[in-house]
Amino acid sequence: MEHNAKSLRPFIGARDFNLSRSFYRDLGFEEVVLSDAMSVFKTGQMAFYLQNAYVKDWIDNTMLFLEVDDVDRYWTQLVALNLPDKYEGVRLTPIRVEAWGKECFLHDPSGILWHFGQFF
Repeated sequence: MEHNAKSLRPFIGARDFNLSRSFYRDLGFEEVVLSDAMSVFKTGQMAFYLQNAYVKDWIDNTMLFLEVDDVDRYWTQLVALNLPDKYEGVRLTPIRVEAWGKECFLHDPSGILWHFGQFF
């Protein structure tokens, strides 16, 4: 099968839709409002859909991996945003070096786990 894919856009939920919208704008994503219950958040050619939907088991098992060009620089910028002080439940985990590369982690206000990684 030949895939001529142009993008892959996951759908994620939010416990508090408006709070999560604010969080992702603060994280540097551009928001495009699609309806009262859905927005698409973009960075470069990548995007994801944020829905006004919360299913605890779904959210608790949602992880997204965003490959970045320089995890060290990204981590410094991420820390400077001070998101854990601005949003309840947001947690940062420092850079971890693995055999394949390195990554840091961020839990959003709903509990979705983001991996920001750089491959060697």
